[in-house]
Amino acid sequence: MTRRTLVGSLVATAAALQVKGARKEWKPKLGVLAPFTPANVAFAHAQGYNNMILGVGRGLDPLKITDAEIDAVRRTLTDAGMHVSALQLSQNHISPEPVAHQREVEYFQKTIELAGKMGVHHIGAMSGKNEHMPFPKQVEEIVRVYEKEYFPLCEKHGVIICWEPWPEGPNLATSPVGYEALFRGFRDSPFVGLQFDPSHAVRQFMDPIQIAKDFVGKIHDVHLKDTEILTGNLQSGGIRPVNGQQWWRYRIPGLGSIPWNQFFSVLQEAGYEGAMSVEHEDDLYGAANNPGPDFSEEYKVGFVMAKRYLSQYVPV
Repeated sequence: MTRRTLVGSLVATAAALQVKGARKEWKPKLGVLAPFTPANVAFAHAQGYNNMILGVGRGLDPLKITDAEIDAVRRTLTDAGMHVSALQLSQNHISPEPVAHQREVEYFQKTIELAGKMGVHHIGAMSGKNEHMPFPKQVEEIVRVYEKEYFPLCEKHGVIICWEPWPEGPNLATSPVGYEALFRGFRDSPFVGLQFDPSHAVRQFMDPIQIAKDFVGKIHDVHLKDTEILTGNLQSGGIRPVNGQQWWRYRIPGLGSIPWNQFFSVLQEAGYEGAMSVEHEDDLYGAANNPGPDFSEEYKVGFVMAKRYLSQYVPV
């Protein structure tokens, strides 16, 4: 390469950067998924987290909480400098049982209203599921219920429903097949999106990095959880072992199979500026023995170690 071509290349690169805009440091909010309690908020803040996903139920019951209690919750969060990226619950929006269906719909409607009062713009949820229906009919019914029962409230309160890919839940949004069918059914509505959790892809033998690339424009919130494949157990018993032995388990980020550098690279390149929160289900750090709603001391260690690992990628 001559000096002239080198200079020309540098000039072209500089011009391209001016057109695209210079890259700035990537600093999405980093948080924890937890029940709301003042103790949990204080712990998360002390560890350097600046976001929470709050579980709906204990401490945040949309059917019982008063406006005065909502104001107290907001003050606690504000005093700690804590942002809330989402409320979290697992309703079945198309339950086959009529009474249960009405109860689930009303509960979710109240949750949308609660999110609006709290200034929270996302609800992490299941899509809904009814195995008595063919797959295309389930999609049609989900679309019908959302458009009739939820979207008017979503528009009023500025809320987006974001599907978490939990395979055991009442959920079709567990894979690209489900994503594509649902987004097509909703005609790319602005009121639905993804709360992406790469751990669920790993244990279903899907590539979380490719899925993230393909659907990054639909990701509004993120769960940070790892999955460890216990290869010896998998080889000796398969995915349906007759003795019930465990062949996979959830871990805190960095202790499983997910290439986090690649995952964060996808989000960073796409300009993702939402939050990412640790969903701690690692039994090696007290997940199975955490009675709640306040974190146990053993359970806290998992969040401490997760923060230490994630800080190399997500400076707070």
